Amino acid sequence: MIKIHLSRILGEKRMSQAELSRQTGIRPSTINDIYNEMSDRLNVDHLDRICEYLDCTITDLIEYIPNEQKKTGKFLIKKQHGNSKK
Repeated sequence: MIKIHLSRILGEKRMSQAELSRQTGIRPSTINDIYNEMSDRLNVDHLDRICEYLDCTITDLIEYIPNEQKKTGKFLIKKQHGNSKK
């Protein structure tokens, strides 16, 4: 699982999502999606801008937490025509 710590970092810096959006040029809805961990994909340029403005590293912003139930290797689930197959 990937954990995004933007909400914690903004809280510690007492900064709003709107301020981060203004200072980085990233759309408010995109910042909100990242803040609420609703993004399926993260733009590398956005991550660069966020880390630069917040003066943090990518590992401060994003954390990998091993999944309780594995999703790769022999546990990989492939989808074919809408049907899940192991």
